[in-house]
Amino acid sequence: MIDLRSDTVTKPDDVMREAAHSADVGDDVYGEDPTVNELEARAAEAVGMEAALYVPSGTMGNQIAARVHTDRGQEVLADRKSHVVKYELGGFAQHAELQVRMLETDRGVPSPAQIADEYVAEDLHRPGTGLVCLENTHNARGGLAIAPERLAAAADAARERDVPVHLDGARLFNAATALNVPASQLTDPVDSVMFCLSKGLGAPVGSMLAGSEEFVERARRTRKLLGGGMRQAGIIAAPGLQALENVADLETDHEHARLLADGLANIAGFDVQEPETNIVLVDVAGTGLETETVLARLEERNVLASPFGPTTIRFCTHRDASRESIETALETVRNTFDAV
Repeated sequence: MIDLRSDTVTKPDDVMREAAHSADVGDDVYGEDPTVNELEARAAEAVGMEAALYVPSGTMGNQIAARVHTDRGQEVLADRKSHVVKYELGGFAQHAELQVRMLETDRGVPSPAQIADEYVAEDLHRPGTGLVCLENTHNARGGLAIAPERLAAAADAARERDVPVHLDGARLFNAATALNVPASQLTDPVDSVMFCLSKGLGAPVGSMLAGSEEFVERARRTRKLLGGGMRQAGIIAAPGLQALENVADLETDHEHARLLADGLANIAGFDVQEPETNIVLVDVAGTGLETETVLARLEERNVLASPFGPTTIRFCTHRDASRESIETALETVRNTFDAV
């Protein structure tokens, strides 16, 4: 089976398994796990922040950030297709009691004018705007790598109104790789950032939430509130340390995505969005088939992809998908649908 549903399907390699086996551990709730402490320090350095916190998942990291930055009832400005809107079970409403003002944006980033127009000042009748949430890469819009200038423009507009900015950087290092800039350049304009170790970087578990020391201190308490306080977590943090060494490998995933996209674009009925990172979106409406039918036919032939709309599917390249497997998957798709 060639699994291109997501870069979350990767398995820990032998180096990661050995790191987990030999990890020096302690009770992390007491701050005594040396491996977790090292991971947090290295993660903060990688994104240019004062401190970082190890969390079980990216969703928890985003939810913690929202709760720390805001007061109950405030509004969050976010792109309508952002992960925090589409894929986190309404967590901002459930965990932080926030309202989300969804914006239709260009490339997933609110413009300064949009932020100015949608910003609500706190008064007797309204709780006001409490957070702007950005995303990089932007998953639902096809893994778009958002340039630092666009992030900075949005963040500056928020900061002018004393509104904090959180960056959902689940695939932050994919964006940095595609744009050929340090990850810290993408996080410099924002107040906090979450990035995943368990996506393109290949770790089995965990994400990092980074910001100022004060922010992370408050985030640590909120993590405990949400049930994320872990004990001898060094066993899963050790593969995360190894994952930080895998950033250079992301360009290979991007190359594989371009190879896949170029081949799919030559199949009748397939409308392919040119990939910027490791995500390839394909509109299959031209085949006359719906998403589930296309996916079922591919699964019968040992290729897995993800549904992304009534006629849209997503292929996601990753470190466990070799060039040979990408070529095999492409040939399988071609043989399955060229005659449709």
